[in-house]
Amino acid sequence: MSLLSSITNNPTGLKPHQPLIILQSSSAQTCYPILRNLISNFRPATQTLLFCFLHPPSSLTNIDEAPNITTFDFTGRIPGYDDPWCSPQDEILARVNSVPPGSLNVIIDSVDTLTSDLGSTPKAYKFIRTLLELVTTRSEPSILVLHLQPSPLLELLTQTSLSPTLMHLIAHPPAIITHIASAYLTHPPPAGPAEKFWSVFIPFSERTHESERLVYGPEGNGTSAGAWVGKGTREFIVEVLIRGGSKRGVERTVEGWKGDVPCDLQALESFKSIWTRKKVEEARPDPTQNVSFNLNLTPSQEKSRAQVPLPYAHEGGAPFLYTSCHFNPDFRQPCYNSWGDFV
Repeated sequence: MSLLSSITNNPTGLKPHQPLIILQSSSAQTCYPILRNLISNFRPATQTLLFCFLHPPSSLTNIDEAPNITTFDFTGRIPGYDDPWCSPQDEILARVNSVPPGSLNVIIDSVDTLTSDLGSTPKAYKFIRTLLELVTTRSEPSILVLHLQPSPLLELLTQTSLSPTLMHLIAHPPAIITHIASAYLTHPPPAGPAEKFWSVFIPFSERTHESERLVYGPEGNGTSAGAWVGKGTREFIVEVLIRGGSKRGVERTVEGWKGDVPCDLQALESFKSIWTRKKVEEARPDPTQNVSFNLNLTPSQEKSRAQVPLPYAHEGGAPFLYTSCHFNPDFRQPCYNSWGDFV
């Protein structure tokens, strides 16, 4: 099972436990399919609180078929339009505190919209920190899922000062991989070395304008929902970052997402040309084959060639002679080297 599949199928079953999951979308690629899949795979016995600030709860889950999920729709509560408007912080904290002991899943969609409602990044960070403390201090393993786009708050939420462990899932358009493969001749693993791929992929993907140019430019598909590969089916790639997991340091992989489920990169239709081109390069014929004469040496011929003395190779004997030239500022006087020759 891939790393992404193990996260979406059973997020509370990872060892060690990961209480914080960040899902990152962008203007070029949304990760809503991942969020919907994650919510649908939560255990029925686990209570789930879904707080929606950007999209209505019906777009993320079927409320009638999920009795363990309690939804709260804040999409209609907008500062400046509601009179009077009250901050959702106290209500969210009260709802979390009211859940009986046991495992709990808390989901906020989306945190950047919540930050806009609160009016400042420090207020939002302080609230998230308090909420995470409530989740991590419960008697059973619990999870806080945050969905947001690149923002100053995202940089704060990924710091170890907030949580030493982290699961960070970042959605990217497939066009990034195809562009890197053609422009930089760099293929994702296992088709290419991982070190070379990440050294190109990470800085390129962090430049948001590059992704937007690939998606909304003349050759892009013009939507953040992913690449069309069939009737009603879209696909994209997911960068998976695990901190504080079973391996030391940070574990980073890139995987595919097709339709509503994760998959290997090789299964994505968008990358067929990459794998085909790579196979052709590997199967390129040897130019020394199928010729009428032999270009290779036998072992005995290579041994004989190694024994041929080279006239310019020094193998000991007389020492090297070094010469020096003494400069005479009076150019009218002759100048001699150390051998007594006029120079």
